[in-house]
Amino acid sequence: MRMYDFLVPSVNFMGVGSIKVVGERCKILGGKKALIVTDRFLRGMEDGAVAQTVKYLQEAGIEVVFYDDVEPNPKDTNVRDGLKVYKEEKCDLIVTVGGGSSHDCGKGIGIAATHEGDLYDYAGIETLTNPLPPIVSVNTTAGTGSEVTRHCVITNTKTKIKFVIVSWRNLPLVSINDPMLMIKKPAGLTAATGMDALTHAIEAYVSKDANPVTDASAIQAIKLIANNLRQAVALGENIEARENMAYASLLAGMAFNNANLGYVHAMAHQLGGLYDMAHGVANAMLLPHVERYNLISNPKKFADIAEFMGENIDGLSVIEAGEKAIKAIFRLSTDIGIPSKLRDMGVKEEDFEYMAEMALKDGNAFSNPRKGNEKDIVKIFREAF
Repeated sequence: MRMYDFLVPSVNFMGVGSIKVVGERCKILGGKKALIVTDRFLRGMEDGAVAQTVKYLQEAGIEVVFYDDVEPNPKDTNVRDGLKVYKEEKCDLIVTVGGGSSHDCGKGIGIAATHEGDLYDYAGIETLTNPLPPIVSVNTTAGTGSEVTRHCVITNTKTKIKFVIVSWRNLPLVSINDPMLMIKKPAGLTAATGMDALTHAIEAYVSKDANPVTDASAIQAIKLIANNLRQAVALGENIEARENMAYASLLAGMAFNNANLGYVHAMAHQLGGLYDMAHGVANAMLLPHVERYNLISNPKKFADIAEFMGENIDGLSVIEAGEKAIKAIFRLSTDIGIPSKLRDMGVKEEDFEYMAEMALKDGNAFSNPRKGNEKDIVKIFREAF
C-alpha cells in the first residue's frame, strides 16, 4: 500500500430523511456485520436514531451488534470494552450513532482493532500506520463535527488527561446529518454542542493555519450559528434552526479539520479530563476569554467575526470592532444558559498551573494565533474562574 492509498474522501449526507441511506451505504462499503457504537440513552429511544439505523441496516442485509456503554468524554476503558465486542462478534464495520462521544469512541475502537500497543502511544498527528475498518457516522447533535473530522479524543483514565489522535485514517467514510434525529435533544445539550461548533469555527478562522478555503467554511458556520442557535435552544422542534445548525456544525468541522484549533480546545481538554466537564460547556466558558487574549494577533479577523455575528461596527476602530466580537460571544453564551464561571463548575484554582502545563502540550495549542506561556494560560483560567 502506498502512503496515501487510505485517503478516501468521505461522503456527507445532509437534510431531512438522510438517515435512510445508511443501509445502502454500508452495503456499498462491503460491510456484513456492523458494531453499532452508541450510548444506552440513545439505544433506548423508541424510533430514535439507533432504532432507525438498525432498521435500515437490517433491510440492507447487514447484521448488527451493539456496544452501548459510551460515556461523555469517552474513556480508554470504553474503547477497550467496545473492541472486545468488535473482535468477539467478528465485525467488519463500525457504525457510530450519537454525538462526538460515540464518534470518537468508534474511531478509538477502529484504531485499537488495527494497531498494537496502548492507544495513548498513538497520541499526536499522523501516527497511525494501518487502515481502520470502515466507519459510518450517524450524527445526532450539531456541535462536535467529529463525524467529518480526523480527530479522535479519548480520556486516559489513569492520568485523567485527554489525548488526541489526529490522522486522516480516522475520517469516517460516510457521515449522515439528519436534523430529524436532533429534534428531541434537550436544550442544555443543544446549547453546549452549538457553542462547541462556534468554537470550532472561530478557532479555525483565527488559527495561524487558516487559509481562504477554511475561512469560507468558518465564516458561513459563524453566521449560521449566530442566526440559529438561540432558536434551536428555545424550541427544539424548530426544524429550520435544527437543519441550519447541522450545516453549521459540519462546516465548522470541515474548517478545523484543515485549519486546526487553538488554546480554547487545548484548555478545555484539561477541564474534560480532570473534571469530566462537558466538552461544549468547557469550550463555551473559555472561548471569550481566550479570544480576548488572541485579539491583538489579528484584530481585523475579530472585527469580521463581530460583523458575522450581526454586530454594528460602523465608525469603530478595528480593535473596538474586535472587542464587540468578544461581547457577542458572551451574550450568545449567556442567552442560551451556559454557566459563566468555572468556580460554579467545581474547578479548583490549585489545578490551574498543572492544567496550563498540559494545555501547552496539547496538539491544539500549536495553531493558536498568539504564542503564550504557562503564566498566560493560568491567567486565562483565572479570568474564566
